[in-house]
Amino acid sequence: MTFSDLVYAGLGVGALAAAVLPRVVFSRPFSMPMVFLAAGAAVQLLPLPVPVVDPVGDRIWVEHITEVCVIVSLMGAGLAINRPPGLRAWAGSWRLLGVTMPLTIVVTSVLAWALLDWPPAVALLLGAVLAPTDPVLAAEVRVGEPTDAEEDEDEVRFTLTSEAGLNDGLAFPFVLAAVALAASAGSGWSAGWIGGWALSDLLGKVAIGVAAGMAVGRLLGWMFFRAKASALRLSEHMEGFVALGATFLSYGVAELLHGYGFLAVFVAACTLRAAERSHGYHKVLHEFTEQIERLLTAFLLFLLGGYVAGGGLAALTWQAAAVAMLLVLVVRPVTGWLAQSGSAAGPRERIVTAVFGLRGIGSLYYLAYALGQDDFGGPAQQLWAVVAFTVLASVVLHGVTATPVISRLDRLRGTTAPGDPPP
Repeated sequence: MTFSDLVYAGLGVGALAAAVLPRVVFSRPFSMPMVFLAAGAAVQLLPLPVPVVDPVGDRIWVEHITEVCVIVSLMGAGLAINRPPGLRAWAGSWRLLGVTMPLTIVVTSVLAWALLDWPPAVALLLGAVLAPTDPVLAAEVRVGEPTDAEEDEDEVRFTLTSEAGLNDGLAFPFVLAAVALAASAGSGWSAGWIGGWALSDLLGKVAIGVAAGMAVGRLLGWMFFRAKASALRLSEHMEGFVALGATFLSYGVAELLHGYGFLAVFVAACTLRAAERSHGYHKVLHEFTEQIERLLTAFLLFLLGGYVAGGGLAALTWQAAAVAMLLVLVVRPVTGWLAQSGSAAGPRERIVTAVFGLRGIGSLYYLAYALGQDDFGGPAQQLWAVVAFTVLASVVLHGVTATPVISRLDRLRGTTAPGDPPP
């Protein structure tokens, strides 16, 4: 038996498991990500020649595979949302983005500075990296497949999905702020970078990302549904892999224009969805995207489980673990609740929305990206340990509680979950 034979067998088992597990775990108090994390840890502990992924040594590889996973999931999230964007219709999302995310960054940074005695740049990096949420890791708290009716989306699932779709891109300016702060610390703590950062990274790149996403989305919407040439009207051919073309095109265009590609992908998906909202082609695109996303997520979580079991948390101190648990159990719930004060959502919906801010693949990408821009004085192992532990804790805690909590909320509202178990 060679190592390549083992790899092929493992990939086959993993792909089949990614297809079967969503049906097995549906309506049960655990999730598919939990299974793949446990599987990765279990395989690592077996007497097999399985290498451990080192996110420090393999940083470039980790950055790009997590990058692909994030943009595919963003396309899927945008295509699934039925509700047209608007100030009032997306009020819950704007509240979480405008209040919860900045407060989370600030409080987490202060905790890292106070409890871990990390320099301000490293503390800010940790706060920015852990700011994005990722409901992809718990199917119960994200919207289902696209439908014709806006009312199919309950407020909790819609708010968490749309928040994650946007904050995966809006966290980027704060990651870049940490990079700029680290660079300025090496030259004497100059504050001269702040003006350029605010104008370019905070405002300019956000605007470019949104504009690029809207332009690509409108172009593809015309092409898919209204082009005179039948060969261009891809909605008539119902080919799902076109979703990957839309994903990579919107991301690539935005990045070439020096904008935020994550924002562009989600905006492009929402714009494409609005081009012909009731067309069945959206469901085909979404289903294909979801399948690719599921495979990539399973693969990455399997590797994360192996990393944890192989000693990836050796650099984790109790203070770092405390920061992670405070973020998951206190900081996100409290800031999420504050953001929704005065909103139209009921108290139960506010609590669930505040609590279920999962941390996931986006955090892994941002850390890999940032450490490629600056070494931040060398605490890479400690940063990876605390981020990996935070994702692990979030996957387990939210994975165990999501099904019973959301099911009870649906019963109290007199509704059912949006969609049947995966077919």
